[in-house]
Amino acid sequence: MDAQFWDNRYGSQPQLFSGNPNGVLLTELTDLPPGQALDVGCGEGADALWLARRGWLVTAVDISQVALKRAATAGADVKGRVSWKRGDLTTAPPPANAFDLVSVHYFPLPRQDDHLALRGLLSAVAPGGTLLFVGHDITGLPERLDDGHVPADYYQPAEIAELLDADWTVTVNETRPRVVPPPPGSHHTHDTVLRARRTR
Repeated sequence: MDAQFWDNRYGSQPQLFSGNPNGVLLTELTDLPPGQALDVGCGEGADALWLARRGWLVTAVDISQVALKRAATAGADVKGRVSWKRGDLTTAPPPANAFDLVSVHYFPLPRQDDHLALRGLLSAVAPGGTLLFVGHDITGLPERLDDGHVPADYYQPAEIAELLDADWTVTVNETRPRVVPPPPGSHHTHDTVLRARRTR
């Protein structure tokens, strides 16, 4: 799933997703004061815009230039509060200790033996900051999906929770029904949610 894959997918229709922020974001972050946020795999920008409109300064990163252009157009009202950046965080880590919130929703982060890309994301959370990592529950899914992808090849939130060290406090690690029903034909009826605070 490289840049060309995602550019083609976003370019296949005028709007790929609903334009609404992810339900878990709304549920989990209402108690957090605004600060610096990193939105990983921001897509068309709904989460980043929701955060910016509530006072956050957001760095929104995606591999697709098509998605980023669409997001920037939708965010004209928060110009200056969101920095739209094209990048591949699996190969180029974000700056360390820089963000009060690192938000990762349905981002296909490939599992690595050395966990290098994952550790780069974790290190981006500043001491006192929050990691919110949300995935699709893969329980009951076939080993290989119709599009050829293998769900088990990607990190799941519960697995990440097990990799966190003593510098982290896990506050949520659970599977829950999706806040918004899945689109027709989707297998994803439940979310897996990890919320953790970096203590130092």
